Amino acid sequence: MPPIVSMGTQSFEKLRQNHSFYIDKTLLIQEWWESQDDVTLVTRPRRFGKTLNLDTLECFFSNQYAGRSDLFEGLSIWEHEKYRNLQGGFPLIFLSFATVKGNTYETAREGIIQVIINLYTKFSFMLQGDKLCEREKEYFDYMKTDMSDSMAAMSLHRLSICLNRYYGKKVIILLDEYDTPLQEAYVNGYWDDMAEFIRSLFNAAFKTNPFMERAFLTGITRISKESIFSDLNNLTVVTSVSEKYRTCFGFTEEEVFHALDTFGMAGEKEAVKNWYDGFTFGSRRDIYNPWSITGFLKEKIYKPYWANSSSNNLVNFLIRSGTPGLKMTMEDLLAGKALVTEMDEEIVYHQLGKKRGSVWSLLLAGGYLRIEDTFFDRETGNFSYALKLTNKEVSVMFRNMIRDWFAGDDVPYNDFIRAMLRGNLREMNLYMNRVALETFSTFDSGKKPSAASNPERFYHGFVLGLMAELTGKYLITSNRESGFGRYDVMLEPVNREDSAFVLEFKVHDPEEEKSLEDTVRAALAQIEERAYDTQLTAGGIPKSRIRHYGFAFQGKKVLIG
Repeated sequence: MPPIVSMGTQSFEKLRQNHSFYIDKTLLIQEWWESQDDVTLVTRPRRFGKTLNLDTLECFFSNQYAGRSDLFEGLSIWEHEKYRNLQGGFPLIFLSFATVKGNTYETAREGIIQVIINLYTKFSFMLQGDKLCEREKEYFDYMKTDMSDSMAAMSLHRLSICLNRYYGKKVIILLDEYDTPLQEAYVNGYWDDMAEFIRSLFNAAFKTNPFMERAFLTGITRISKESIFSDLNNLTVVTSVSEKYRTCFGFTEEEVFHALDTFGMAGEKEAVKNWYDGFTFGSRRDIYNPWSITGFLKEKIYKPYWANSSSNNLVNFLIRSGTPGLKMTMEDLLAGKALVTEMDEEIVYHQLGKKRGSVWSLLLAGGYLRIEDTFFDRETGNFSYALKLTNKEVSVMFRNMIRDWFAGDDVPYNDFIRAMLRGNLREMNLYMNRVALETFSTFDSGKKPSAASNPERFYHGFVLGLMAELTGKYLITSNRESGFGRYDVMLEPVNREDSAFVLEFKVHDPEEEKSLEDTVRAALAQIEERAYDTQLTAGGIPKSRIRHYGFAFQGKKVLIG
């Protein structure tokens, strides 16, 4: 009988005690220990077993779990006598920033303070007896909600002193989701304050801490060294393009297929591969997301488990308010095409949307993109990468996210689509003006709105909406013959009995056109003059079933003809 699949369990001890479904990743212990790196940062997408792996490290190394051989018997690490002798041998600090979120710096800072206070409470038993001197015992009294920044910065350092004094051994520090408060800070506008606070905390905990044996940090992104790691020259960073730990986070195809065999679902291998394969770590190109696989094993239904497991707010914000060029690239990605770009693995948050490739670096780190191919320029010494959407699950997630842009009660987007398919020009104009009025501002950054770029941001978002809404019914392509003021869209029906559409977008130019009606006529004339129907008629669609629409924009006003 196959084991019970426990969704969301991040406790190694609980999984082992309950004999739940578990894929052995304990060789991470050996690989990490033998690396002899002082401070290790591993970045992986969310729901990739980072928390469970850190919990496994805690159960293995912490002296709070001394003598718990039952947790590791039968697993790979227990085959090595050297490591059996290491189990339970160190004082260990394990903290997580997963819950540190807030709309303001004060709220988020308070969240970190509470994490620190809880740690000191956990180890308050050290106050009994005389192993700690009086000054060290006073550290515990300083840990209050109103502690100063300097006191908070030294908190992990001083806890390390106390543990070292109490047990006579240096401390292992584990920190999960180090970058959660920093992502929140970027989205909510308090980046500088949070970066300064965390920089001081990390410097004292990981750089100037002679009482630390080693440290292991996890997160989604590799935040630039200048932002928070400027003082750490002992940091080893392992990202998705690194060879280290390439099979320690996530499931390999062999592990997934073995699990499907175990659960009597061998016939689902190809479909599971199509939906959930595609993550790439180092040279391994067959990594699956654990959350999706365990979800499928439990529910036996194909759906976006991982993509829907938590908020995609940052990704949503960056794409929705991104430049027209960024939206055009998303159109290509949704159509199955590859993006070739240079990338800097270090994420500089205040440069997102400005620095070339920064958004794609973030999407790669987050697991939304996979590396299809790698190119090296011998002259410049730079690498560039061909990137695609990771798999079907991610594609479905993006389409659902784009649908949500137009899903409000005040945004009659679906009504517009239905009017267009029926050829009702009056309703098209009525609904499109309401769509534009309600969504124009959401397609700009809100920081430096531009009247010139707003139309482009909007209609590229509109095209993404078409791609999301009409998937499977129409092949949607765009010609993009001009970067400003107009944009061609072709909707080729999958069912050859349906109508085809050619859409031309133009921004009203008062120097050349007296009215929006003139702009519409110019757009329609352009469709005819440049013979945009050629591809459709060559595909067997008669001219009588090809509809032309010209869209004229003037501010938030739209006229369709």
